[in-house]
Amino acid sequence: MSDYGDDDDDDVPQLSAETFAVLQEFYKEQEEREEQLKSSSDNGEVAIVEDWQLSQFWYNNNTIETLVKIAVKSVGPQGKIALISCPSLYKKLREEAGSDREITLFEFDKRFSTIGEDFTFYDYKSPLNVPKDKAGYFDLVLADPPFLSEECLTKTAVTIRFLTKNKIVLCTGVIMEDLARRLLDLKKSSFEPKHNNNLANEFACFANFDINTLI
Repeated sequence: MSDYGDDDDDDVPQLSAETFAVLQEFYKEQEEREEQLKSSSDNGEVAIVEDWQLSQFWYNNNTIETLVKIAVKSVGPQGKIALISCPSLYKKLREEAGSDREITLFEFDKRFSTIGEDFTFYDYKSPLNVPKDKAGYFDLVLADPPFLSEECLTKTAVTIRFLTKNKIVLCTGVIMEDLARRLLDLKKSSFEPKHNNNLANEFACFANFDINTLI
């Protein structure tokens, strides 16, 4: 006989305080993501929210503004800038760069193909599967590899070296400092990138030229 009618709820499982806190944090993050989905630009374009399954973590506004300032100031008025795996920079950079500067976003997430000819599909696992006519083409390459792993940075570095004329800016975890130096001869700057969602890993900005004077 079924006991569904029994009013005794002693057997109802109770959440531990730790589990309840995790659930609260999850629902808070869901609400924030929904708010981002509702947000739109002045022309009514709905914002693309980060996809954590793709290891996407958007920069906060101050970081976006700072990196865009570095990018614009480090190239000439007709400069060419490549963004590798840092799509949250594209919109602001496109606004600030002006029509004479060329910007190409190399990105795995095909949602960004809506930006048109500025988008090039990119998978770090195939580092040289990029347009061959872009060898040594860009005045600045700004990259943020999606994963904090030696494999990911090593393969992304192959792409960076292929695309750049000279200047490189790399945002990644501090733990990758030695590898960034060995692969690309980059030095840690004083600027520390921040994200909308606080990440456990400490991040840093590396470059092969002095970006501190551009901030």
